[in-house]
Amino acid sequence: MRRIKDRSLYLVLSEEYGRGRAILEIASAAVHGGVDILQMREKAMPRQELIQLGSRLSDLCKEKDITFIVNDDPLLVKELDADGVHLGQEDLGQFSVEHTRAILGKNRIIGVSTHSARQFKIANESDIDYIAFGPIYPTKTKDYYLGTADIKIVAEMAKKPLFFIGGINLSNIDEVLREGAKRVALIRGISEADDVASAARSFKERLKAHLKR
Repeated sequence: MRRIKDRSLYLVLSEEYGRGRAILEIASAAVHGGVDILQMREKAMPRQELIQLGSRLSDLCKEKDITFIVNDDPLLVKELDADGVHLGQEDLGQFSVEHTRAILGKNRIIGVSTHSARQFKIANESDIDYIAFGPIYPTKTKDYYLGTADIKIVAEMAKKPLFFIGGINLSNIDEVLREGAKRVALIRGISEADDVASAARSFKERLKAHLKR
């Protein structure tokens, strides 16, 4: 399993940012547009509803060869037969990387959020499969942002696939790519678009064009 290296466009799904549309509708359209990783991030949803939604997302991802990541909970990963888990810094207290790897085994994916050069360096040396770094720009999900100054530094240091996240949209993605990014993760940039598939397609085209240079 552990398919992450060939993936570049990562959508974090959250009902909160779907403009009233069903998560499965957004997910299906995003996949059609070129998203190759989906993360289910529903922190307030009751567990039984989470299992129902996750089961349907898991089926979609298996059918379309999309990497399916569950936020926060490695136990739910196993229950849903998802590809892996994404851990925030606040999750590492309950589920350390070592504990998570013991739960998931060597063939599932572990990703970790980092919000500083120090956190990035720790993650870079850990037994994980990818790193998210951000937020790069102002975003509704955080009350701070890092800016673009460290993109080149962490991109050059990265030993693992590195996704830049936080306020990235079609107006600023070129700046992120010029600084050295090869992969991006998004929430609102795709989920809030009038045409989700078209937005995803536009991001994927920018990524592909940049990598060909």
